This record gives sequence, C-alpha cells and structure tokens, in this order.
Amino acid sequence: MTKHYADVKAKPDFVEVEKEVLRFWEEDKTFEKSVRNRAGAAEFVFYDGPPFANGTPHYGHIMVSYVKDVVARFQTMNGKKVERRLGWDCHGLPAEMSAEKQLGVSGRKQIEEFGIEKFNDFCRSDVLKYSGIWVDMFKRIGRWVDFSHDYKTMDLPFMESVINNFKQLWEKGLVYEDYRVLPYSWAAETPLSNFEVNQGYQDKTDNAITVMFKLENGMNILVWTTTPWTLPSNLMLAVGKDIDYSVMQEGDQKYIIGTALKGRYKKQLENATEVATLKGSELVGLSYEPMFPYFQHLKAKGAFKVLSGEFVSTEDGTGIVHIAPGFGQDDFEACRACDENFPIVCPVDEAGKFTGEVPDYQGKQVFETNEPIMQWLKEKGLLVKKEQYTHSYPFCWRTDTPLIYKAMSSWFVKVTDFRDDMVKNNQQINWVPEHIKDGRFGKWLEGARDWSISRNRFWGTPIPVWKSDNPKFPRVDVFGSIAEIKEKTGIEVTNLHKPYIDDVVYPNPDDPSGKTMMRRVGDVFDCWFESGSMPYAQVHYPFDNKEWFENHFPADFIVEAMDQTRGWFYTLTVLSTALHNKPAFKNCICTGLLMAEGGQKLSKRLKNYPDPNEVLDNIGSDALRWFLVSSPVLKGGNLAVDKEGKEIAKAARVAQIPLWNAFYFFTLYANAEGYKAKEISSSAEAIDNYILSKLKRLRDVVKQGLESYDVSMATGEVASFMEILNNWYIRRTRDRFWEGDAQAFDTLYTVLVNVAKITAPLMPFVSEYIFKNLTGEESVHLTDYPALEAIKPDENLVEEMDFLQDLCSAGKFIREEKNLRNRLPLASLTLIGRELDVPYQEIVKDELNVKEVKFDNNLSRYADKKIYLYTPLLGKALGKDMGPVMGAYKQGQWELNSDGTLSIAGQTLGRDLFEVRLEMKDGVAGKAFADNKAVVTLDTAVTDELKREGMARDFVRLVQTLRKDKDFNISDRIELCYATDNSELALALQENKDYIAEQVLAVKLTDGCTAGTSADIEGAAVTFDAKVSSSKVA
Repeated sequence: MTKHYADVKAKPDFVEVEKEVLRFWEEDKTFEKSVRNRAGAAEFVFYDGPPFANGTPHYGHIMVSYVKDVVARFQTMNGKKVERRLGWDCHGLPAEMSAEKQLGVSGRKQIEEFGIEKFNDFCRSDVLKYSGIWVDMFKRIGRWVDFSHDYKTMDLPFMESVINNFKQLWEKGLVYEDYRVLPYSWAAETPLSNFEVNQGYQDKTDNAITVMFKLENGMNILVWTTTPWTLPSNLMLAVGKDIDYSVMQEGDQKYIIGTALKGRYKKQLENATEVATLKGSELVGLSYEPMFPYFQHLKAKGAFKVLSGEFVSTEDGTGIVHIAPGFGQDDFEACRACDENFPIVCPVDEAGKFTGEVPDYQGKQVFETNEPIMQWLKEKGLLVKKEQYTHSYPFCWRTDTPLIYKAMSSWFVKVTDFRDDMVKNNQQINWVPEHIKDGRFGKWLEGARDWSISRNRFWGTPIPVWKSDNPKFPRVDVFGSIAEIKEKTGIEVTNLHKPYIDDVVYPNPDDPSGKTMMRRVGDVFDCWFESGSMPYAQVHYPFDNKEWFENHFPADFIVEAMDQTRGWFYTLTVLSTALHNKPAFKNCICTGLLMAEGGQKLSKRLKNYPDPNEVLDNIGSDALRWFLVSSPVLKGGNLAVDKEGKEIAKAARVAQIPLWNAFYFFTLYANAEGYKAKEISSSAEAIDNYILSKLKRLRDVVKQGLESYDVSMATGEVASFMEILNNWYIRRTRDRFWEGDAQAFDTLYTVLVNVAKITAPLMPFVSEYIFKNLTGEESVHLTDYPALEAIKPDENLVEEMDFLQDLCSAGKFIREEKNLRNRLPLASLTLIGRELDVPYQEIVKDELNVKEVKFDNNLSRYADKKIYLYTPLLGKALGKDMGPVMGAYKQGQWELNSDGTLSIAGQTLGRDLFEVRLEMKDGVAGKAFADNKAVVTLDTAVTDELKREGMARDFVRLVQTLRKDKDFNISDRIELCYATDNSELALALQENKDYIAEQVLAVKLTDGCTAGTSADIEGAAVTFDAKVSSSKVA
C-alpha cells in the first residue's frame, strides 16, 4: 500500500523539528524568496528599533523580536512586500562606558590624555563585539531579518542624515543654544535628557537639614535643604509672597519661619515665643550675610537678597528655600527673573567635583562633602536641625549613580513650539493598548519640554555647528551634508567622528584680516537624537531614496516596550513632527514588562529566570514564541517568567502539541488506508461542515487580530479552535477514519493545510514542517494567507454544535462535581429550556454516557432565580435611593421585566447593574448555561446494571492502554484473555463481552488468564493479556 505522507512520531522532538526547518530555510533562502516574490507589490514598512550590540540579548529583546516577526510574516502572506532591515545603535553612553571600563580610563581628562582617536577607534571595534550572538539568536528563534543590509548609527551615510536633520531644524528656527540647569551624570560626565532621567528614579535617603542665615536687620531666617553640598554656592533665598511667616523670639534672637511649619520645630523653638507675623512679600528685598565667603564679592551685583518664588510651598521644610542658581532650574529662573544678567556660579567640574572656586572642598565629589559641610555648620552654630529624608531621586540610567543638576551650555530642540502638533499627530496613531494614546504617551506629549540634544562626550555624531573663535567677529555656520562642508570650507570629510571632524577649521569670512577662525563646538548628539533620526538615516534620506521615503512615510508599524513612550517613541514623534508634521508610525504595540516570579526585575546577577538559550535547546522557539505573544504583555500588562521555565513548556500544550496531534492522527490513518487527500469546501456530513465553518471563522478572526495588531485575539482563537478540532471533531469522527471515509480525510486535510497557513506567523516552525509534509510544496511562508472563499459557513449548524459542546461540557462538570467518572453510564439527562434533534441527542448520549435525553420547560422544578446587585456601581447610580433598594433586595421583593431590566423599590435597573443567577434546588445535580437560557441536569442514581457496564468500559480503557504499551498497530486484531475472582466484575465482563470485543478489536475473548497485566477496577482485581491474532475477524 502506497504511503503518501511521512511517518510521523506521536511525540515529536520539537527542538529537532525546528533545527531541521532552520537548515531548510538556510539552504533554500526562503526568507529572501519571501521578499523577492512580492516585488512590485504594495510595501509594508516597519521600523526596527536599533538595539545596542555591546551586550547580549535578553527576554525583552526576544519578545519584541517575536512580535516583529509575527507581523512581518503575516503581512507578507497578506500580499505585501516587507523588507526587514536590521539596525544597530552604536553611539552613546553604553559604548563609552564599556570602553572606559576595558581601557582603564575614566572621565574627560583621562580620555583626552589617552587620545580621542584611539578611544573612538576602540569604541568602533568594541561596539559590535556581541553582534554575532544577536544574529545567532535571531536565526534560532526564527526571526526573519536582513542581516546583509543592516544599518549602523556609526556609519557615515547614517551620520550624514542625522546632521541634515539638525540643519533642517536650524533653518526652521527649532534649535537653539542656551545656558540652563540640566540633569547631569557626573559618573558619565554628560547631561541627560528629561526622558533619560525618567528611566532611573530610585528611593534615596538623604540628610535634610535646617540652617540659619543672618538677615542684615539682625533677625535670623531658617532655611531647609536636602542638598547641603549646594550651600557654598548659595546666592539668594526665596519665600512665597503670599505665605504667612512667624517671627519667633528667644532671648535677644529672632527667627523667621513659615507659620504653617513651626509645629515641626517644637523642640528647637520650645523656648521661643511668637512676637509677630508677616507676609512673604514683606521679606522680599531684604539682604542677608553670605553663609560662605566664596562668592561674597557678588553682593555688589545683587546677590544675597530675599526674592519671591512661585515654587515655594509649606509642604516641607520652613517655607524658605535656599537658592543656588547653578544647581537648580527653579533657582536659575528665579534669579534671572530678578535680573537677566544675574551672575550664575557653578563651581563643580565635569566629574562632579568642586573646583578651586571653593578651595576648602576642592577636588572632592559633591556628595562626599555633605558630612564635612554639616560639621562646619554645626561648629559655627548654624545647623538648627538634621533629619533623615527618603525621597524618589533620579539616578543615571547607565552608571546607577545619583544625578546632580548643573548649569551648563547645551543645544536644544524647541519642542514647546510644536508640542500641540505632536499631540494632534498622536491622534492618528493606532496604539495597542489603546489607552496609551491619551494616557501615558499623550500626557507625556502634553507636558513635553525643550529637548537637550547635545552631550559633551566623544563617541557620537558631531553637532554640525562651527563658531567664530573671536567675539569681535561673531558668526555661526551650520552644515547639513559632507558636500556642504567641502563647498564652504574646501575640506573633504571622510569621517564625521571626533577628532577628525574637529580638524575642519577654516577662516571666518566676516573677518577681513583672515585671522579669526571657525571652529566646531565640541559636543556630539545625544544618541536618542540618532534613534529618532533612524527612519531617515537608515535609507540615507534625503541624499538617496528620496522618492521612496516620501512615499513610505510614516511607517506602518513599530513595537517596543512601555518604557519607550519616554524614549524612542517620543524622539521619533518629535523629529517627524518638527521635520514633516506627521506621526512617524501608524500603528504601535506598546508591550508591558517581563518580570521574574514575585514581580522582581529579571536579573542576570540573581539568575531568577531561565537562560533563553537553554529554553530554546530544551523546549524550542515555537513554545517560547507562543508563551510571549499570547500573554497579557502584548496588551501592556506584565508577564512573570518562572525560574524553571515550566510555564513556557506549558505553552506548547495550547496550540503546538494539539496541532501536531491532529497531524499525527491524520497521517497515521491516511497512510494506513493509502489515501491521498485533497482540499474540499463542503461535505455530506454535518460535523465536517461544522469544522470547515469553524476553520473559516478561525481564518477571519486571526486575520482580523493580526491586521489590527491584536495578537492575543489571534492566539485566543487558535487555542479555541485546537480544542474543538481535537476534543470534538477528531474524537467524534475517529470511527470514520478507521472505516476509510474519504470525506473525513479530505475535511481534516483541508483543516490541517489551512491551519498551518493561518498559524504560520504564530508558530513558524511546526507550521512549516506540517505544511511541507502534507502538501509537498516548498514553504508555507511562500504561500498567500488563505481566503477560504469556497467555504460557506453554516451559521445555524455552528450555533447548534457549539451549544451541543457547551451542553456536554456542563454535563461533564456535573459528573466531576458528583465524582461520577465518564465511563460510568447514567440513566438520563434532562435539558430544560431547549430541545435537540434526534441526531444531536445521540451525540449527547455518547458524549455523556447516558441512556436517555429528556426535555422539560418548567425551570422552577429544578432551579431558583437569584439576583446579585453590583453594589459599587449601584451606589454611584442611585445615591440616596440605594437604601430602599437594598432593603427590598434582602426581602426578595423584586421582579424581572421582559426587556431584561429589574424592577425593585420603585427603581428600574439596567442589566449593567445586576446579574441573574440560577441556583439548583436541593437534590438537583445540574448546571445553568452562562446566559441562563437553559439548564442541564443528570440523574445520578447508579443501578447495579449501570455499575457493571461502567466496569466493562473501564476494562476497555485498560486494554487500549495495553495495546499501546505492546506497540500494536492500530489495525491489529487481538486475542484477549482475562481472569478475576470478583463475581461482580466477572459478570460485568461477560454481559458486555460483545461491546468489549468491538472496542478493542478482539477476535477472541477468553475468561481465564495465567499471567499478564494486573489492574484494579472499582476495587476488584483483574489480570489480562493480549496478543496479535492471525485472524482478521471474530
């Protein structure tokens, strides 16, 4: 007999299956074909957020890689051309921090001594050292991506597009240089942007101190601060002009403190008496003595006075704030509001250490000076109070060190000029989950501030600004291309990195003497500016691919984790709005976070998650893919990855193993019959048409889910279909396959081939293997997503069959509840509220092992209606009328109306405020359907005859297990013997002899067995054995 299909293992090694498929894809160049075959088709564009390649990929990278691959594979099958270009983020702090550590240098001075050229050369060679690991991982997980045409942010074409973006912003008046107080990482020696700061908040415990300044009128003013190190740079004090202040007197000393806050200083002021009150406005303009001598010369320029500040409150401290304009933006703005030329002092260097301007603490890191400064204050009698203060404080996202705020010059994008346009453009984006649009991302856009884009670092794209080195001849040149640099300077640039770009020095055209030179500002771009430039720079726009880009922008799709609402999603939106007044992308999946068990962060140090490589080697990629893409994480929720990976292994049971089981079943029986199946669209059998109708629905729902980026909709429908396919269709049609029913084979073949296509994006390996084995075609990933237009779903049939399954599920639930195994026959089932045709009754009898199906319309015989009020919602809806309603509810005084509403205590409640439940009466073994439209009950009385029949069915199960253990072929007839000393079991086997023989293919059944397998049936011992018979029939 000819076998048309490969012999398939019942229990496959999915890892080996995946490796076989990977070898095929590699040799066949299937990915390349999938793109090439769609040449000329409409393109689907997605942006691949570039990862840093100086570390190894973790579960977060793997998760978004799976999502990218699911969408790209689906869109390809949907007829689109989907080029997938890999990108690498090469510049910025991660690369520089790694280089510093390996080279043993730290900070600007040591790097300059080492040599900027050598340092950047090391960064270039080091930054992609793990790229091979990334590529191997992408290949192993089945992520199709173009490795041969990858882009790198350190490549010259990419960098040229970045400087071009800056030039366009400059010409639009959207960039400027300013001196501001910025969050500053002293460990990385660079300022950070506000969204970088938001990535690194931690709880920090500081010393909060109250100190005393001496007003020139002789009174003392009490000031609270959590940064003692900033006191040497104090230049002003701030009060709230409308805040009430008390003058407290002890002896001949007077102290000023916010009236609302004096209670917090009971101990310090226990001997003081309030002698006066005044408004903050009365304090404004008063002078005071400098606490430290370092900047006392600035008194002549207006320093050391009390000013008014809107930011002053009575929530903490004393109601008086010390002002160090070099270390706080509020301080800076308050001083400049008084005098736009107010002197700003910032005696802290790039490494966060005091400079020679503060000689007593010169060379010390600022946080190290807190204790010495407090000790000095104590010795001088200026320290009033010291306490511990825990607050949320920003830390550097790369070095894990606390930031400082520091006045410095920086280049900014004027985001506030087009913030409203960003908000409008955001409304054009389809966000998954939807609440991100007006929630986390929308709110962030509404509060967006100007963006500091320059970094005083080394390894990055240069800020393309040249300035005159002579203030007598001021000039600023901004270049947006290599050609423009050559045209204006005569110098040909082949490397935009430092130090080479800084060699571009040329005469200032505005100086007739020719002595003044134009020199580049020293900063490089924040690497987030490069990430935001990725749509343009990856194709070298506008220098190349101009028409293509303008016809394919914005992108169709992007995906990254939730934290990118403050990062990449934001920078993409800033630049796309500033440059094109469009969103950068049309659709975005914003994933939640992957956590360890217990909500801990995944940690390499703690080893609280399974190694991804071990998961892939032991469980496989399809299971991991399913585990991740079917989880709440794609709806913005979080997902725990258990340490042992057990939940990942369980994921295979949802779709992968059920699909394989159906495939195995088909090939086993088709090969046994020598039958070559074909695709069909209908059958003479109702159950075939049912599964074909469900197949069409599966196709429609999965397509809808993937088109709308609701991947969980797609996976949920696949899971439901697999349950129906295996536990309903195949189980109920098994006999037809044994009998060689062509329609059964063709139906299951149609289902399997098309399920392989439908699930190809979700389970690319197992779908490929099954499809190729069934069809002999090249690859499922080179086919079109199925249309199944020839299948005309029978909605009535589907509704009836779905109801039948729900009915059987309810019956099985009752059996489990009453501890009645399914092999034990019962006398009857009663269905209340609905009737079934005879063929369906026979199915129910068979499924639930009952002798009779009865019907009844009198629900009150079996169940009572109860209502349950949704009290939280009800309270909001009814207010003061809630009391009478609850009283009537407790008395059972209510009535259900024909329209589904509820009348109670003079109120009519909608269905959203209550629920009707059916509770079974005492002695009734039953269950209500979810919509309460029907109830099913079982007669649970077991007669002796029913018990014996159940024992016979138990025996059949034991023999079927024996057949598998002895590796009998499914078509082998057997000779079976048994022996038991239990009279009841002996009678049961004798009475049901014909049934047993039919079920286990026994041509001979003998009472008497000297050896064999021993088992227990309802407490009765039995021994039995079997062998293959040479006879074909009994």
